[in-house]
Amino acid sequence: LLSSATDIVMVYLSLELVSIPSYLLAGYLKGKEKSTEAAMKYVVYGATASGVMIYGFSLLFGLAGSTQVAEIGRALAAGKAVLPALLAAVMVAVGFGYKIAAVPFHMWSPDVYEGSPTPATAFFSIGPKAAGFAVLVRFYYTAFAASDPATGMWRLTADVDWPLLFAALSAVTMTVGNLVAVQQSNVKRLLAYSSIAHAGYMLMGFVLLSPAGIQAVLFYLVVYLFMNLGAFYVVVVVSNALGGEDIADFTGLGSRAPFAAVSLAIFLFALTGIPPFSGFIGKVYLFAEVLNRGVYWLAIVAGLNSVVSLYYYARIVRAMFLADPKDTSAILVPAVPRAMLALLVAPTLIFGVYWEPVARLAADSVRMLVF
Repeated sequence: LLSSATDIVMVYLSLELVSIPSYLLAGYLKGKEKSTEAAMKYVVYGATASGVMIYGFSLLFGLAGSTQVAEIGRALAAGKAVLPALLAAVMVAVGFGYKIAAVPFHMWSPDVYEGSPTPATAFFSIGPKAAGFAVLVRFYYTAFAASDPATGMWRLTADVDWPLLFAALSAVTMTVGNLVAVQQSNVKRLLAYSSIAHAGYMLMGFVLLSPAGIQAVLFYLVVYLFMNLGAFYVVVVVSNALGGEDIADFTGLGSRAPFAAVSLAIFLFALTGIPPFSGFIGKVYLFAEVLNRGVYWLAIVAGLNSVVSLYYYARIVRAMFLADPKDTSAILVPAVPRAMLALLVAPTLIFGVYWEPVARLAADSVRMLVF
C-alpha cells in the first residue's frame, strides 16, 4: 500500500499501518525493561513525526484543493505559494526521514534496535526503510518534479530545491551513522548505526533527479536486504547460543562456529562495499551516477564514510578470527539456521559477480515508481 499510494491520505494511513505493528514488535518482550523502553520511544518519536508530516500534507491540500499527489504536483507547477510549498516539503521530509532513519530523525533507531527482539530488529532495518524509500521517490518526484521527455531526466516544477535539502541529509546521515557506530560495543546497536549510514548512501541516488539514480537506489535496496538480514541473523544465532550480543561475545567464533563466522564476515564485507560482494556493485552504481551528475562533494563524503565503516566492521571480524576466546567449546548451529544463512549468503555472493538480472529489475521498476 505504501509504495503504491497515489493519495496523501493513503500515504499517511499506510505509514501508520506499518508503524503500529512495529510498535507492538518492539515491545514484544514485555518482561524486559529495554524492550518496553524501545516500544515507548518508538511510539513517541513515531507520533511526533507523523504529526509533523500530516501538517505538511494539510498545507499541500490547502494549496492544491486535492489529496491526489499528481494534482498537487500540477498545482505546484503552476507556481502557487512557494513559501508554503517549501514548508510542506520540509515537514513531509520529517515523516519520511523518520521512516528511513535519516539524521536528525534517527534518534529512535539505536535504542529500538537494541531493545527489540533481534528478528524484529532485522525487520525494522529492512521493511520500513524499503517502503519509505519507495514512497519518498514517488511522492517527491511527482509533487515537486516532473519528467522531461527531451532529456529523460526529472526537473523541478516548484521553486523548492528539495534535492539540496536531501543531499545535505545524505551527507550528515552517513557521517553520523558511521562515526557513532565506531564507538559501539553492542553488535545490534552497531548495526543500527550502520543501517542509518546506509540510508545516507541510498539518499545519494534519490537527489540526482535521474532514472539511473533511482535505479541505483533500488538495486542497493535489493542487495542490502540480503546482507543486512544475514548480519542480523548471525546475531540471532550467537545470542541464542551465548546469551549476549556484544563484540566480545563473538570472540573466537571462527573456531567455535566456522560457518556462522564466515557468513558474518561475508555480510560485513558486503556492507562495507568490498569486491567481489554484492554491496560493492551497489555502491558502484550509486557512486558512478553521483559522479556522472557532477555532485563530487557528495561522492567524496561517501567515499570517506565507506573507509570509516571498514574499521568498525573489521573489529567484529578481528574478534571472530584473530582473538583468543576464553571458552573454546564448539557452538552447535542447528540445520535450519545454517540453511537460512546459506540462503542469505548465496545472493550476497552471486549478485557480486552476476548482477544484471537485479539491475534490469531495478530499471523496470523505475518506470512503475512514477505516477
